[in-house]
Parts: sequence; structure tokens; C-alpha cells
Amino acid sequence: MKYASFAKSSALAGFLLFLLACGNQPKDPAAQLAQLKEQKAQIEAQIAQLEKETGAGAAEQRIRTVGLTELKPQVFRHYIDLQGKIEAEESVQATAKMPGALTRVLVKNGDAVRKGQLLAQIDDQMMQKSKAELELQLATATDVFNRQKSLWDQKIGTEIQFIQARTQKEALEKSLETLKEQMNMTNIYAPIDGVVDVVILKTGQAIAPGVPLCNILNLRDLKIAGKVPDAYSAKVRAGDQVVVYFPDLDKEITTRISYVSKSIDPMSRTFAVEAKLPSQSDYRANMIAVLKIIDYQRTDAIVAPINVVQNAEDGEFVLLAEKTGDNRATARKTLIKTGVNYGGMVEITQGLKKGDWLISTGYQEVNNGETIGF
Repeated sequence: MKYASFAKSSALAGFLLFLLACGNQPKDPAAQLAQLKEQKAQIEAQIAQLEKETGAGAAEQRIRTVGLTELKPQVFRHYIDLQGKIEAEESVQATAKMPGALTRVLVKNGDAVRKGQLLAQIDDQMMQKSKAELELQLATATDVFNRQKSLWDQKIGTEIQFIQARTQKEALEKSLETLKEQMNMTNIYAPIDGVVDVVILKTGQAIAPGVPLCNILNLRDLKIAGKVPDAYSAKVRAGDQVVVYFPDLDKEITTRISYVSKSIDPMSRTFAVEAKLPSQSDYRANMIAVLKIIDYQRTDAIVAPINVVQNAEDGEFVLLAEKTGDNRATARKTLIKTGVNYGGMVEITQGLKKGDWLISTGYQEVNNGETIGF
């Protein structure tokens, strides 16, 4: 108590000396400023000395509060991220076999069709007239042949007359059969089972071989196709697990790679991969998909947020908390070795173990050896 009273008396005396000095300050502003700074420094030195002797500074020391995370082994995966799209295993254009004007289009967008179903017809009026003429000629030739055969059976007439009648009849039959086949080519049929995606031409428009009438997709067999940079060519294999996210549907599924190209595109330096996709009504051809191919996995990894890893001259380090009591700990700098990182987390290969308490928040304001609260 006496010592405390003495400290207070000394501080008071210093303050009085300061006031006295203020009364005797020179009139020159520059000299006055210099004198005040000197007096301030003397007073601050006296206060610091008294705080040290009385322990007042230690009592006012602030304990920094931080957040801790207990380290536990967990599954850690690294993914190769790439963009892909949904494709149909069968995507076929229905085309004509002969030129002409469309007289009927029997399907519209979204129609389900079966293989061989009639989709459209091309104008065949001229062929119909030719068919009628041939049928009439064939009827006459058939009648002549039958009469000639009857005579020949009775040994009347010559063999040449019989052969000519038969030849005429058979030639007309073949011509009619050929014409019917050509008329059948004026019909456009579905080449596969599927759904009509886009009807390109309408009734009255001209069509020719190679010009598509419509696109037909088989949505029962869908796949996801993507391009992988060639740097990962040694890491991606058929059968690898892949996580697929569809932004349009806000949906994620897990499947496996079904195909990996054996060649690399020389222009883009990428290779193609495909993954099977279960058939569902939500999926659409050419829908964007984000592929995440797992190229590294560890089931018992020690991981930490990548932002807590700091760098110094002696290497990478983190701050751990060594608990010293209730809600108190000491911050300890710990050197580490890091592995791969993904999604803001990094694998710690050396330096940390199960049960360590990592300073995960507030570490920026903490120094090695400092007492902290949590």
C-alpha cells in the first residue's frame, strides 16, 4: 500500500511539474513544441516504469480469442474439373432417297416414333400416272399371253408367238415392280426409334437426297461427353468414378467413365471421355454438365483449410493451440508438408496428426508462443 501511494505521489508530482513547465514555456512556437515533446517523453517513461514495478501493465494485457478445429482423419479427393454435354448415343437425320416437293409431313417436334414409321411423303403424281399406264399395258399383255398359251397348249400357232407374249408380259411386270419401288422412295421413314427433335422442312418445300427432314434422337441411351487436357492422360481410365453436376437442373449424380479416347486432338491438346447416363425425362441433348473426375483419393487424410497455411523462410507452417487450462492455450508454430489441394482444402502429409488443435480463425493476429483464448 505504501508503495502504491508512493507511485501515485510520484505520478502526481510529475504531472505538477508538467503544469509548472507549461507556465514557463518560451514564446517561440518551435521552442515551445520541442520543450513539450521532451516533457511528454519524460512522463511516459515514468508511467512505463511505474507500471512495470506495480504490475499494472500485465493486468491490462489482452488475451486474443481464436477459433480452434480438432484435426481428424477424413476422406479427401482431388478432382479434374471439366465441362461436358449430354449426347444421345443415336442421333440420326431422316432424309429422302429422291428429290421432290413434300406433299405431307406427318410428324411434329417432340413426337415419339418407331423405326420404319412413315414421316413424310414426296409428290408422286407423275409416278402414279406411269403406274396406271403400266398396269393397263400389263393387263393387255397378260390377256394376250393367256390366249397365246391356250393356243400353244392346243398346238396352234408358233412357239415364237408364245415366247413373245410371255416376254412382253414379264417385262411389263418387272417395269411395274421397279416403278413401285421408286414410288416407295417418295416416302420418308424413321430410321430409328426415338423422339423427333427438330422438324426442319414443311409441306410444300423441296427436298433432295442428303437434305434432312428432321432429327431423331434416341433418348433411352444417353451419354455425357467431355474433353480432358492431355496433362491428365496418365490419370484418367475407363471405369474411374466421376461426379456429374447439371447446372440447369441443380442436380448431381455419380457414374463411371465408359470410354476414354486413345488419341489426343493435336489442335486442342485434349482427349475425349464419355460416361453413361441413366435415361430420365429431365435430361436433354446438348445440356451442359460439369464433370468432376476423381484422380486422387485418400480415406484417412489429415486436411486443413488452405488459407491457414503460412509461409516463412524455413518452410510452410500452421499455428496449433497447446491447451494450458480452461479456455486458455499457447500458440505454437508447426512446420508442415502439404500435398494436393482441392475446394479450398489441402492435404497435410507431414507435421500434423489426429487430435491436434488447429487455430483456424484469428490466426492472422497471433504470434508463436502467445497466450490465446478460445
